[in-house]
Amino acid sequence: MKQIRKIIFVEPGPPDLNVFTRMLLPRLGIILLATILRMLGYEVKVFIESIKAIDFKELLSADVIGISAITSTAPRSYALADQLRKKKKIVFMGGPHVTYMPQEALLHCDFVLRGEADDHIADFIRALETGTGFEKIPGLSYGKGDRAIHNHISAACKDLDTLPCPDFSLVAGLETEYVKKLDITPVMTSRGCPYDCSFCSVTGMFGQKYRFRSAERVIEELRRNKDHGGKWVFFYDDNFCANKERTKELLRAMIKEGITPHWTAQVRVEVAKDPELLDLMVRSGCHTVYIGFESVNPETLKAYNKKQSIGDIRACIKTLHAHGIRIHGMFVFGSDNDTKDTLEETVQFAKHNTLESVQFLILTPLPGTRCYRDLDRENRITIKDWSLYDAHHVVFKPNLMTPEEIQHGMVRATERFYSLWQIVQRLASLDFHNASIKTYGHFLVQRWKKRNQYFLDYTSRLTHSGKEVALVAREVTADIEERSNAHLNTPGK
Repeated sequence: MKQIRKIIFVEPGPPDLNVFTRMLLPRLGIILLATILRMLGYEVKVFIESIKAIDFKELLSADVIGISAITSTAPRSYALADQLRKKKKIVFMGGPHVTYMPQEALLHCDFVLRGEADDHIADFIRALETGTGFEKIPGLSYGKGDRAIHNHISAACKDLDTLPCPDFSLVAGLETEYVKKLDITPVMTSRGCPYDCSFCSVTGMFGQKYRFRSAERVIEELRRNKDHGGKWVFFYDDNFCANKERTKELLRAMIKEGITPHWTAQVRVEVAKDPELLDLMVRSGCHTVYIGFESVNPETLKAYNKKQSIGDIRACIKTLHAHGIRIHGMFVFGSDNDTKDTLEETVQFAKHNTLESVQFLILTPLPGTRCYRDLDRENRITIKDWSLYDAHHVVFKPNLMTPEEIQHGMVRATERFYSLWQIVQRLASLDFHNASIKTYGHFLVQRWKKRNQYFLDYTSRLTHSGKEVALVAREVTADIEERSNAHLNTPGK
């Protein structure tokens, strides 16, 4: 029997800059797992690298280390796991990437917890202590002899009310006054999404069955945040308004209890078609919504399975702005139907409709998605350096554009939206909030260009070399890996 006293969870930081670089907004997965284990009496700590550097020496003091990985952080996660295993530490991994790629992950760790682990984390730790019972843990992958065992994933957590409020004091750097240190407090009210966009890995991870916490439990967490001085909340749901009646119930409760922080959430364009819902959103404190418009190309919307039209998007923007709600729009370039004209039309659309902020992203074939399966089957994926799978780098061969056109086009589109002229226009209209957003975006894209000039050059070589895409990709892979090794192999970086 092995006695386990101390467990440390780690969330490696992103490999590059993104629009959320300046915002402290931790993912809730490992914080919830840590909270569950702390309530059972274990000594637990969480390192989120974007908040505080990983203390490798402290990791070595743990009996077990859990590492969470999304696709772009997988190389960093694997490198860290390799270093810990060299020190004879037990390492398990979880998160979207390893859920879809457990065989790959087991080359670097001892166990993989696939899917949602809230209901099984305690049983897993007890199995580690006794050395038995691994075959009974749903979603567990592990090695047995010379083969890998992948247990069946059972139904996801059905009753979200059984989950505790996340204890942010377990996070290194947030031990005291966490609300004051976080820019915005994440609050989960639901899991799952009833939609199935072709490039999204959410439904594979959390399912299409929409599950939600009771209004009472969410109010309890919001009240705790308010009591600690919190003024901003991000509803940490994949689709906050997927069930409108349930969302209305929650918003009414917030208004009744007088708990109306400034809040933001991810929603779909359908939200603008319900006047009652919009009224409740405004009265309860809605400040900004994040919407995946994805494209202004009708054929691309069909390919992405978005179930919305350009008319829906325009009407949504107009209606939300009429209610004083700001919009962060997200667009994805790279569908088989997209051309250079699509990029130009998208920038013009975003500027003409005065979106407050945008992300122009490149279609990325994340493991577990229909997009990945299709492009992989067609042999169109040119790079499998997962650190580049952050929606800012083209890693596949586009259909109607060259890699250079889509990569450089994304950068130019972002530069134009966050141009100095756009900043001046916002200042002239005394819109200082959006002027600051535009200013941040302007300097962020310049920093990104400087850090990624090698990749911009690579896409140009890919386009003009006259060689097969796969050949040029192999030629530059060593250069890309060399540039990332310093980051990957530094434990505290």
